[in-house]
Amino acid sequence: MLVKYAPQLVKKLGLEYPLLCDQGSRVAAQLGVVYALPEELIEIYRGIGIDLERYNGDKEWTLPLPGRIIIDSAGMVRNVELHADHTDRPEPAETVKILKSL
Repeated sequence: MLVKYAPQLVKKLGLEYPLLCDQGSRVAAQLGVVYALPEELIEIYRGIGIDLERYNGDKEWTLPLPGRIIIDSAGMVRNVELHADHTDRPEPAETVKILKSL
């Protein structure tokens, strides 16, 4: 996601924490959680008005796996929960519990 889209996403979702803007999916790629959309899915996305080229600022049509990666202030990965199914997401209460335990 390009940085210019972060404020509207933070507002829309009511987020109260910093949001990582990973232009080019560099961080996600380092974590091994990026996948390339197949051509048929790209066409579906385009057909419903989803423009990843504009939103991500590149022509790659890639997305990170949905889920949660918690990295502490020392850069240590403390928790990972990822799902291939975009409708399966970590519970926010569980995320808060993990963060409070750090």
